[in-house]
Amino acid sequence: MFFRQTQSRILLLYVTLMVLFTGLTIPLYRYLVVAQVTQRVRKHLNEAHDIFHQAYDDWERQPNQTLEDLETFADDFLVNQLPEDDNFFIFIIGEDLYRSNPPQLLQPMRPGSDLYEQWLDVTHYKQGKWETDDPESGNVLYKAEPLIVDGDQFGVIVIAHAAAGEQNEALASVYTFMLIESGVMLFSFLLAWYLTGRLLKPIRELAITARRINETDLTQRLSSQGSGELADLAKTFNAMMDRLQDRFNNQRRFINNAGHELRTPITIVQGHLELMGNDPKEQEETTELVIDELDRMSRLVNDMITLARSEHPGFLQYEMIDLKQFAQQILTKAQALAERDWHLNLDCSGSMFGDRQRLTGALLNLLRNAVQHTPPTGTIELGCQQTLTQVIFWVKDNGAGIAPEDQIRIFDRFSRVDRHHTDGSGLGLAIVKAFTKAHRGKIDLISQPGVGSTFRMTLPLSPQNSTVV
Repeated sequence: MFFRQTQSRILLLYVTLMVLFTGLTIPLYRYLVVAQVTQRVRKHLNEAHDIFHQAYDDWERQPNQTLEDLETFADDFLVNQLPEDDNFFIFIIGEDLYRSNPPQLLQPMRPGSDLYEQWLDVTHYKQGKWETDDPESGNVLYKAEPLIVDGDQFGVIVIAHAAAGEQNEALASVYTFMLIESGVMLFSFLLAWYLTGRLLKPIRELAITARRINETDLTQRLSSQGSGELADLAKTFNAMMDRLQDRFNNQRRFINNAGHELRTPITIVQGHLELMGNDPKEQEETTELVIDELDRMSRLVNDMITLARSEHPGFLQYEMIDLKQFAQQILTKAQALAERDWHLNLDCSGSMFGDRQRLTGALLNLLRNAVQHTPPTGTIELGCQQTLTQVIFWVKDNGAGIAPEDQIRIFDRFSRVDRHHTDGSGLGLAIVKAFTKAHRGKIDLISQPGVGSTFRMTLPLSPQNSTVV
């Protein structure tokens, strides 16, 4: 269960990468330290060799030098030298160790050793490295060259360095580095565990909140403080829940209102059927009433189905619509609704891409609404105006108008203004809004009590060029 957590997996990945890179870093660090130590040792050997040659060359220029003079030179040279740590000046005259500085030689350099035997065979300048297992001396780096007097070789001068000190220093440095690196890694692991826990906290809260959400409680939200991807995730989740809660509340209100609207005709039908007697005239009246209520229920159900379908992709059947011809046809159909003073205001001559049937239904709903709220002598205007990217349809009347507090909810489902109550289902304007929204358009209402109302639909000429918000 532990390794199935995201926090544990992130930490495991972090640990793996840290161990891998640390495992590569330590050998590299050791190599660089040893290389640096070796370079420093060779530098000291070169400096000691230069010091010897400066004195030896001066001595060699003097004429008629003898073996005794060589021994005197060796004595004087060694007395005046203070070798660097682990450096040795070794004079071999004949096959015997004459003198050295420091006088106490390490085991690999003493007479009788394999390295000493190699020095005895030196007849020309030679430098090398002698590897040993002696912890006191370690590897020995040396420079050796013959001592010549009047053309004859009388011995060998060896400048040697025991690398045990530097090697131990390098190993101690590597060991210290490993200790520090181990401490840093341990601290990094603990810090990474803590920080990943803090970073993943919104995700854990998201899971907890999601488990708490049910059909009766959609109020759970995440804390969206801070910035970054996780804060954006929390904000996106909260926005999604706001939309979901709003949609759920709308659906619940819709179901409650639909139930109320359907309950009334069902009650009327049931009551009249229960009270219907044997009188043929009474039966005929009851039958007519039942059929009328059933027709109202049928219209209500069809309207609800239309609203539900309007939210699905593919609801619209697009075609090219000639705006001027379309507006004239709408007015012709509207004139059959009732006797009013009808007007047509056209400022459009192009075409739009839309669903002719749905737009016809929306505009006829607006015109029917205008008829219901204007007197027989009232005026109703259907207008159309075209811009470069949009077309605007409007229905204007000089009826009673709508109060500002009622304008806010006029497009809600089952919304009715009491003083404008009709026999409709209360879904007409909601359907108009749904059809407009499906066309990626918007609908506005401008109304003043006692003056009249203007409903205005703004639609894009083509969905691809929609700029309507």
